[in-house]
Amino acid sequence: MVAVLNTHIPLAERLRPKTLGEVVGQQHLLGEGMALRVAFESGQPHSCILWGPPGVGKTTIARLMAHAFEAQFITISATLGGVKDIREAVEQASIWHGQGKQTIVFVDEVHRFNKSQQDAFLPHVESGLFTFIGATTENPSFEVNSALLSRAAVYVLQALSADDLDQIVAIAIMNNANVAIDVIAKQELIAYADGDARRLLNTLETLFVAANKEKVSTITQAWLNKVLGERMRRYDKGGEQFYDTISALHKSVRGSDPDAALYWLVRMLDGGADPRYMARRMIRMASEDIGLADPRALTMALDAANTYERLGSPEGELTLAQCVVYLAMAPKSNAVYKAFNAVKAHIKKDGTRPVPMHLRNAPTKLMKTLDYGKGYRYAHDEANGFAAGEHYLPDGMKDALFYEPLERGLEIKIAAKLRELRALNAKSNV
Repeated sequence: MVAVLNTHIPLAERLRPKTLGEVVGQQHLLGEGMALRVAFESGQPHSCILWGPPGVGKTTIARLMAHAFEAQFITISATLGGVKDIREAVEQASIWHGQGKQTIVFVDEVHRFNKSQQDAFLPHVESGLFTFIGATTENPSFEVNSALLSRAAVYVLQALSADDLDQIVAIAIMNNANVAIDVIAKQELIAYADGDARRLLNTLETLFVAANKEKVSTITQAWLNKVLGERMRRYDKGGEQFYDTISALHKSVRGSDPDAALYWLVRMLDGGADPRYMARRMIRMASEDIGLADPRALTMALDAANTYERLGSPEGELTLAQCVVYLAMAPKSNAVYKAFNAVKAHIKKDGTRPVPMHLRNAPTKLMKTLDYGKGYRYAHDEANGFAAGEHYLPDGMKDALFYEPLERGLEIKIAAKLRELRALNAKSNV
């Protein structure tokens, strides 16, 4: 049986830039006088980390570097590779080094390599056996070993702009003259690509194939949505973008901006983020940023989570929207949050102190004999239900003011009550 070789090359690969001048976007790095352009023109390769979202040209730039410096190019995928691939790359680079050739080792998704795997590159980078280029969608400060990071320049690539993506669509259309695309469909496609050229080109290729099969000459918005359907969601549920977006939502609620809070909520829901996760985050916001300034916020968040469980999507998503608007407009206080963290820090530093004898429970005769609970003042038997001057912290520990309510919402009343009680304590201890 004769094997049939699949010679199809994806559109994204066919249109990959062959020269620096063909690269779309990243002009803050590749423009005249910019950092990466200068590096290309120096004639001397150096190790670097290319950090940016998917589909912005990291692999393309690495390949162009190899071409510019007439270096051999080795690619390792950290998602699929391991120590064996690193060892083989070192062996091949050694052979080329003996022939007087330079080598660039490109590691895609380098953040997926563990510490020992990343460390395996260090001696060879230091010896000059090869130039290391890592690509990552995650913040290298957290995902790349400090030793490797210190030996590599970090270049931050940006998501492609709508104008950049418009150029890429034009290039793709030129290479597929049988199909056109109308303005509205193109705008929707560019929005869906969300700065990712690879996603844009892969989607265009799907559309071209479908259009040629159905003999469609112009891609319209209606036909686009019919072909792609649910794929038109733009949000990426994984990686740093996920945490950046939830951070934007949280900060919008904290900043009392209901419009921005709704925007980020819907962005995440539109992209397929789990509504249950969103509900959990709102419960956290209610405690961290609103607290006792409006205790109803926590109830609202819990109710929203329970309502979503009853209704599911899409009906239940409306209650999440209602909740996020309420949280944004509620009075804000992080007093409990700060007090909680202050107590944690104090206990970690202070150590374990015994419970004072008067606060201990005495359920047995022996415990009573040992003075457990002796001298305890039952607050309900005191005037106004408050035992003025009673000490509830461990013996020898100074009175601490961990919780300081703010003059906002319900905490205005709480603050007034606390001042009154503390004044009674101070008067009793005179």
